[in-house]
Amino acid sequence: MDIVDRDLEKAERGASPERFPGRKPEEYEHVQRSTTSSTSSSGSTASSRSVVREEIGISRMNTQRDLERHPTELSRIQTQRSQHIGTVGRSLTSRESRKPLPKFGGGKPYPPPLPAQEEYVVEFDGPDDPCHPQNWPLKKKIGIALMLGYTTLVSAFTSSIFSAATEAVAEQFAVSAEVGILGLSLYVLGFATGPLVWAPLSELKGRRFPLVFSMFGFSIFQIGVATGKDLQTVLLCRFFGGVFASCPLAVVAAVFSDMFDNRTRGLAVTVFSMTVFAGPLMAPFIGGFIVDSYLGWRWTEYLVAIMGFLAFGLDLIFLEETYPPVVLVDKAAELRRRTKNWGIHAKQEEIEVDFRELVSKNFSRPLRILVTEPIVLLLSIYMAFIYGLLYLFLTAYPIVFQQIHGFSGGVGGLPYFGMIIGMLIAGVVIVLDQPSYARKLAANNNVPVPEWRLPPMIAGGVSFAIGLFWFGWTGYRADIHWIVPTLSGLCTGFGLLAIFLQALNYIVDVYLMFAASAIAANTFLRSLAGAVFPLFSIYMFSALGVNWSGTLLGCVAILLVPIPVIFLKYGARIRQRSKFAPTFPKPPEAEE
Repeated sequence: MDIVDRDLEKAERGASPERFPGRKPEEYEHVQRSTTSSTSSSGSTASSRSVVREEIGISRMNTQRDLERHPTELSRIQTQRSQHIGTVGRSLTSRESRKPLPKFGGGKPYPPPLPAQEEYVVEFDGPDDPCHPQNWPLKKKIGIALMLGYTTLVSAFTSSIFSAATEAVAEQFAVSAEVGILGLSLYVLGFATGPLVWAPLSELKGRRFPLVFSMFGFSIFQIGVATGKDLQTVLLCRFFGGVFASCPLAVVAAVFSDMFDNRTRGLAVTVFSMTVFAGPLMAPFIGGFIVDSYLGWRWTEYLVAIMGFLAFGLDLIFLEETYPPVVLVDKAAELRRRTKNWGIHAKQEEIEVDFRELVSKNFSRPLRILVTEPIVLLLSIYMAFIYGLLYLFLTAYPIVFQQIHGFSGGVGGLPYFGMIIGMLIAGVVIVLDQPSYARKLAANNNVPVPEWRLPPMIAGGVSFAIGLFWFGWTGYRADIHWIVPTLSGLCTGFGLLAIFLQALNYIVDVYLMFAASAIAANTFLRSLAGAVFPLFSIYMFSALGVNWSGTLLGCVAILLVPIPVIFLKYGARIRQRSKFAPTFPKPPEAEE
């Protein structure tokens, strides 16, 4: 973790005293841009922080006025400034130049610096400022959540609708079935690479721009797939379509984090998670009916292009910016225009983008989090396995229901509704558990404990493993009624959503202002699995059979169940050692 990341972590700790019991008021810090060195501090801890701020040009200032503010207001102000510190371009050394300073022009001397520059920085007006996304009307937030849920659904839906067309594509272009499956795998591979760009971009330019731009690019590339005259055009457009479609997967959860607080964020992420998993399961039977009809396989892509342009239009017209630092940029622009005081600005406007710093601090941050954070790494491995199986089922279900039971392409996709119903059950269970979570939160002075998210994940892991064994040993013979392997989807679907949803909530709760980068790291690894699993699935089922393939996957699922159990028991200790999780060690009196 570099110097800016380290200071961002410390600033976030000081910004949110209500989350960190034992922190004394006199330890609160208020950071600002300064060309002077830090003032001296009496304590060793404050002294070390002074050195950190000296290296990046940030100094202390009197905080008495801040201490009189509402804790929520102080937290939000400081969080935005913390995010600003960690954003590329904030460092004073990011734009060093040896060229002589150009003349001011017009024969005029350089104007004096702004007096009390901090007074020109725009902030939110108290904890109830209507400009802050968390204070928007509930109806507005629900509308945006549903709109972004549809946007995410389109991205996920498109990933698997091509699975119904792989045989037709292979036949038209005279290639093997495995090459035809590349259209599915390359799209999901785009899911792996895109978030490395979209997540940092959303922290730099806000959430709205990448979401709107990506849905336009996604829709254009789906038209390219539908009209492709050769296989390479189809495959390349599928890959780049996946790159653009990955933006909602990486950014929408961060939007929900901007709009919803700890009490309601879980419900919002439930909507997001259900679209991520329900989309790929809804598409095969729709694609199957389209491919079997006179329309042909190309209309599977025309359909998703139409859906994508609809999502683009909705986002362009109705989506408002939710990233608080960029919301303040808009507020500052309005104040400048109306007051004619051009010194008014938001902290985010002090950013100057430097490519090297952009790569080292933002684009590399998801990979650094993935490699150095055991929470992200282990949960990403777990989620990569279940996400890979989600796309493996796109080849496993046709083997069981079309080859063994003799269903057509469209009818053969209907058994996926067993998994969809299982996901709905998991969503209902988590929603019903929300009041209990809210009571825990209130009893703990609104300080969230991330490990509260893990018990449903453990239950989901057990259910998922049971579903795999059930599917394997009831789907390999035609004399076993088709409803029996279909019902196995209740367990696998319940496990898929419970694991994914609670793991995602856990990551967001743990990493807070680094949530977008942590989610991008998670998306990168699990999307790689989603791209690779379909490529070997046909060979695995041919060599081992449906029964033993299900047994092998079920055993791996059982081996992964202890991961959330370990975090449930030792998660707090692991977070205290984390370089990116803004968590204070327990105060001495709490340890005694």
